[in-house]
Amino acid sequence: MRPATHALIVIDVQNDFCPGGALAVGGGDEIIPRINALMGEFPVRVLTQDWHPANHSSFAANHPGAAAFSLMDMPYGPQVLWPTHCVQGTGGAAFHAALQTDPADLVIRKGFRPAIDSYSAFFENDHETPTGLEGYLRTRGVTDITLVGLATDFCVAYSAIDAAGLGFNATVLEGSCRAIDLNGSLSQAREKMRAAGVRLDA
Repeated sequence: MRPATHALIVIDVQNDFCPGGALAVGGGDEIIPRINALMGEFPVRVLTQDWHPANHSSFAANHPGAAAFSLMDMPYGPQVLWPTHCVQGTGGAAFHAALQTDPADLVIRKGFRPAIDSYSAFFENDHETPTGLEGYLRTRGVTDITLVGLATDFCVAYSAIDAAGLGFNATVLEGSCRAIDLNGSLSQAREKMRAAGVRLDA
């Protein structure tokens, strides 16, 4: 067992991000056995869950004529327009059936505000509106965070960079993540994580 100050953050292992889902990440389900094994190693375990209303502004379908994976300027900056995914209460938003959710101490839902997307487990995409996760981890005495899940180059990377920025020792286990790799986004995310002081491990 890791020290009491260590937390495992499992990012968005949901049906829509796994093979067959609306925004499937290649091999997204392959990481689940290792994540389940890691659950027993950490005293603090948090799951995040993408939880969008159907009218979410990040969905290409809500912008007539807009193509999926195109960029649109939002008040908080450039936003990728995604295929509709992880809509609240749908099967796509549910955790993958193989993921062991019972060991989790906390489930953080994000992306539920219609006007702003939320990649990070800590902040909305304006980098200002908190999810409440930082406060929870502080009250648990957490100093070190290990991140796994989907997808490496978006929600995992944003979460890791924010964790480092908040003063946590952040590690991403790349072998327990899978990436979308949209137009080179994986290499860009890895560079940004390293620059932020995030440790990349296998």
